[in-house]
Amino acid sequence: MATLLIKSSTQRLHCVPKHSPISDCDVKNLSEFIYNNGKLLVVTGAGISTESGIPDYRSEEVGLYSRKRLKPYRPIQHGEFVSDSRIRQRYWLRNYVGWPTFSKKEPNITHFSLTKLENKNKLVCIITQNVDSLHFKAKSKNVVELHGTAFRVKCLNCGMITDRNVFQDTLKKLNDGILIENCVTNPDGDVDIDENLEKHFTVPDCYNCGGIIQPDIVFFGGTIPKERHAYVEKIVDNSDSLLVLGTSLSVFSSYRILLRAHERKKSIAIVNIGSTRGEQFASLKISGRCGEILPLVC
Repeated sequence: MATLLIKSSTQRLHCVPKHSPISDCDVKNLSEFIYNNGKLLVVTGAGISTESGIPDYRSEEVGLYSRKRLKPYRPIQHGEFVSDSRIRQRYWLRNYVGWPTFSKKEPNITHFSLTKLENKNKLVCIITQNVDSLHFKAKSKNVVELHGTAFRVKCLNCGMITDRNVFQDTLKKLNDGILIENCVTNPDGDVDIDENLEKHFTVPDCYNCGGIIQPDIVFFGGTIPKERHAYVEKIVDNSDSLLVLGTSLSVFSSYRILLRAHERKKSIAIVNIGSTRGEQFASLKISGRCGEILPLVC
C-alpha cells in the first residue's frame, strides 16, 4: 500500500484538571484515616494517571467527555465491536496509532505512594478502573484491574491471550505503509483520527481459531467476569476501610464497591478533583490532586 501518514487531530497541552491546593488540615485528616482504620482497600480511577500524561474522562476542562471538547467523544460499545467488522477496523486503527505513546507512560508519585503503603502492610489491595497497568509498573503486587488491561489481547472465541506488544508487531507487518506522528492518546490508549482512514487498515483474526481479537478490556456495554466480581466483593468484606482516589465513580461497576463498603459499615474516604458519586457515605472528602497529598501522607 502507499505510505499513509497519520497525525493525532487533538492537541492536549496538559491532563491535570484545575484544582485547589491541599491544606495542612487535609493532610492531617487523611493521615489519620489511613493509619487509624485498619486494613485499607483502595479504589483508583483515571484521575490518578493524569500526572503520567493520560487524560481522564469526566473533568470539566480536559476530560474526554468534557462539553468543551470541539468534537464529542463516543466510545465503541461491546456489541458494536463484536457485530461490525468495520467498527473493529476503526477501533484497532485508533489503538494501533496510540499504542507506541500509551504503552510508554510511566507511573507517577501517586502510584509509588500506594506501593509504599503496600510495603508497609497497610494496604491490602488496589482495585483500579484503569487499563494502563501503571500500578504494576510501580511494583505494586496486590492489584485487581477491574476493567482489564490494555497490555493483553484475547480471542473472543478460543480465549487465547497474546501480549499487546506482540500484537502490535503483527499489526505493523500487515500495515507497514502506515506511519505515525505526534499522537496524543485518550485514557484507554486510542487516538482521535479521521474515521475515513480505517478502510486502509488490516486487522487479523485469531491465528489459532479465526475468532475476533479484542483487547483484554471490559468495553462499555460489556460485563465484568463473574469470578473477578466475586473476588472484589470478598476483598471489600475482608477490609476495614475504603479509600477512593481519582474517580467520580460514575461507572456502576466501581460505584457498587463503595455501596458494598457502606452497607458493611466500612470507613470511607475520598480524594478527587471535583465531585464523586456516593460522597454522602464518606466520613472524609478531600477535593484536590492525589499526587499532591498522597506523598505527604505516605
